[in-house]
Amino acid sequence: MVSSLSAHASYLWLVAASFIAGVMNALAGGGSFISFPALLAIGVLPIQANATNTVALWPGQLTSVWALRTDLRRDLLAVVVAASVLGGTGGAIVLLNTRQRTFMHLVPWLLLTASLLFWISGPVSRWLRRRSATPHAARTPAMLPLFLAIIPVTFYIGYFGAGAGFLLMSALALFGIEEMNALNSLKVLAACLSNFCAVVTFIFGGAIVWHYCLVSMVAAGIGGYSGAHYSRRMNANVLRAIVVVTGCAMAAYFFWRES
Repeated sequence: MVSSLSAHASYLWLVAASFIAGVMNALAGGGSFISFPALLAIGVLPIQANATNTVALWPGQLTSVWALRTDLRRDLLAVVVAASVLGGTGGAIVLLNTRQRTFMHLVPWLLLTASLLFWISGPVSRWLRRRSATPHAARTPAMLPLFLAIIPVTFYIGYFGAGAGFLLMSALALFGIEEMNALNSLKVLAACLSNFCAVVTFIFGGAIVWHYCLVSMVAAGIGGYSGAHYSRRMNANVLRAIVVVTGCAMAAYFFWRES
């Protein structure tokens, strides 16, 4: 009876956390700060928790790519796709070959890094919007340097991924891609493809806890749909602050837990 109640409590907690994660992703991002620790809290091993969380939240990225497909720059698709496939697959393979204890030691650092990336993304996004508002002639950057700049970011996405959107947009902007819609659509495409390659790698590696994954996927989808209705009414700075505080709080908890 006790174990049954414990199992029911685990599912309820996961549903609530995944719903909140879906809402956060729809509003500002950072849903993994809630859903990933929730999987750890109900007893899923760290690497399996990260893999399961990636699979559960990936469908939302796919719908975002479809919505932004008309903004993609066709001349950059080949290099972005190649870097995403190689980086995402590489990061996922390295994750699966990392020891559980080693990854658990990395978790607070990964959460803290992702939180700082979300914090920095605010002023950088405003700078990019200002540059985007000034007319510039679209130019095609050198493909090999762009590929080499994107690869480490997509590798990080395959390994953990939270907060990588800012890194992708910054890397693209450094190579002269300044139009905001193009930046955003290429960022979403790279993240979606990198995570898709990670998802396939995790599935073949047997790293997914499917009964939790499916529950989380449905709850996050409902949360994302609900959050989307309120996304335009919310203050972006307030949302970003909530994400950063949540991420830092989770990082502090895991630093304390690992100390």
